[in-house]
Amino acid sequence: MTRSDGYLLDNRQSEAAERFDAFARLFDPTTFRHLEGFGVGAGWRCWEVGAGGTSVVSWLAKKVGPTGKVVATDIDTSLLAAAARPPVDVRVHDVGAEEPPGEGFDLVHARLVLVHVPDRERALRSMIAALRPGGRLLIEDADPALQPLVCPDEHGPEQRLANRLRQGFRQLLADRGADLSYGRRLPRLLREAGLRQVEADAYFPLASPACAALESATIRQIRGRLVDAGLATDEDIENHLANVAAGGMDLATAPMISAWGRRAA
Repeated sequence: MTRSDGYLLDNRQSEAAERFDAFARLFDPTTFRHLEGFGVGAGWRCWEVGAGGTSVVSWLAKKVGPTGKVVATDIDTSLLAAAARPPVDVRVHDVGAEEPPGEGFDLVHARLVLVHVPDRERALRSMIAALRPGGRLLIEDADPALQPLVCPDEHGPEQRLANRLRQGFRQLLADRGADLSYGRRLPRLLREAGLRQVEADAYFPLASPACAALESATIRQIRGRLVDAGLATDEDIENHLANVAAGGMDLATAPMISAWGRRAA
């Protein structure tokens, strides 16, 4: 995958804001729990990689206060405009292809980013290089291959259709270079990169209204791609969206694996 191939889930599409809102409802509590554990506070310098939406950026800005700084980067910053005021510095940046937007960060965080980045190794090296001695890195990424179903309880035709469309979504991601088993490797990769005190955990939401909102927005966003690739018909998609809206299915996401460590002092 190269940048010219186009990101499957473009921030400029109308459904992107819905997806980021669902991500915030699903995953912010886990992310904030880890960041609280690091002691993020006044004066910290933080780099939020592939920020997308504003929920984590805004939370960090409140924590670091006027004496700190939050550099929020993404290849498309269209949804970050609302957060672009001190102490937040919003920049267009490709973590897999460009040098870090600074150094000496107390915290570098990326959520649901690296699985989509073609040069993940370079991106990870870049984020670690940007840390100050003793600084913290938190990487949170999905592992769709670990749990590939949107309906783990596949007990009827609605669930089978949902899982078939999820398989199509995974195929589209793989075709664009996404690593669908990246999340599980994060602890090892952080240790091999020289980080200390590496730990990890995973969160797997199931049967949440936010899961349904995320599924609906995602399918609507990739609808044309699924049809063009012969992975679904318009009728399939209309039926699935109606099933999701009816609220009778237990919908899941891929597990999000959080891994963290500290750069040697």
